[in-house]
Amino acid sequence: QVQPVESGGGLVQAGDSLRLSCAASGRTFSGFAVSWVRQAPGKERELVAAISWSGSRTFYLDSVKGRFTVSRDNAKNTVYLQMNSLKPEDTAVYVCAAPKNNYYFPTDIREYVYWGQGTQVTVSS
Repeated sequence: QVQPVESGGGLVQAGDSLRLSCAASGRTFSGFAVSWVRQAPGKERELVAAISWSGSRTFYLDSVKGRFTVSRDNAKNTVYLQMNSLKPEDTAVYVCAAPKNNYYFPTDIREYVYWGQGTQVTVSS
C-alpha cells in the first residue's frame, strides 16, 4: 500500500510561510492523487488541498484559496503544500493522504484512505 510520510511543519507567526512535503514509503505515489487534510482538536477534519497524479487538477478548501498551493514532483515521488500568509486558524496537524484507487481524483475526504501520521503546524498571532 501507499504510506505517506509528512515533514516541514513547525511554529510560525501569522503571515509567515511554510512548505510541507509528503513522500511515499512502501509503494510510490505513481498513479495516485494526493491530498492534504488538516485536523485540529475539537474541529472537523478538513480537506485542505488535493492534486491529481498528473498535477493538472487541483482542489482547495475555500478558506485557503489564494494562500496555499499544492504541487508535486513525481520524479522525486514527493507532494508539496506551500502555505503562505498563514493565519492562527490554520493551526492543525496536517496529514498527507492517498486514495484507495490510482488514476482517480476524489475531492471527498472520505475517499482518502492511506494516511500519514501528520506534521504539526502552529501559527501564533
